[in-house]
Amino acid sequence: MGRAHEVRAKAMAASAAARSSLFMRASKEIYMAAKSGEPDPTMNLALRSAIEKWKGQNVTKDVIERAIQKAKGGSQENYTAGRYEGFAQGASALIVDTLTDNTNRAYTGVNSCFKKKGGHLGTPGSVSYNFTEYGVIEFDGGNRDEIEENLIMADVDVASVESDEGYITILTDPTALNAAKDVLAEMGITEFDTNEIKMVPNELVELDGEEEEKFKQLVAMLEECEDVQAVYHNVKFHD
Repeated sequence: MGRAHEVRAKAMAASAAARSSLFMRASKEIYMAAKSGEPDPTMNLALRSAIEKWKGQNVTKDVIERAIQKAKGGSQENYTAGRYEGFAQGASALIVDTLTDNTNRAYTGVNSCFKKKGGHLGTPGSVSYNFTEYGVIEFDGGNRDEIEENLIMADVDVASVESDEGYITILTDPTALNAAKDVLAEMGITEFDTNEIKMVPNELVELDGEEEEKFKQLVAMLEECEDVQAVYHNVKFHD
């Protein structure tokens, strides 16, 4: 998390393929959120949360608007969520979430990525017990103690508030993510690098140079896969 996450996210955004994949993931999630209720973020909390999440990852306004308009237009396109768990180099473990209109294609694509980079898929539950689901908020800031105090005073279910070189990482119960953002908004904090519910590893592992490079290639390949929505792992990068 923290700076390591920020560095990786910026590196991913540097490639055109990664940017295209990012926009596709954002479009699908926002479209599905808009279809789940009113296609208006002021009346649809799921849609508002999805928009805020992807704005934090520099998804452009026109991508967001096209996804909402697609839902408003009554499109019958539908996507099914899936989750795959797998292993790669050393003690590395990954969780891969998909959102797809073709579950067979999604499985084939994810499985192919693992095989090409020396990993393999496991059974459901074989990896996820090493992770905890949290609401994650990350942003530039230096007032850690004040932030933590305000969250506690507002009775927000917070797991931790950490500061690393002026970068704040907040972990909340998944149901408390929006409450935490409301408290931060009252403090004038409204811009986030990360603002979403994620699977966070309970412990991090380190790989040697060659293994780490191969693992990074696997993550990048998965993140550019057509049906992959999110990739979570337990490796500490040395960037």
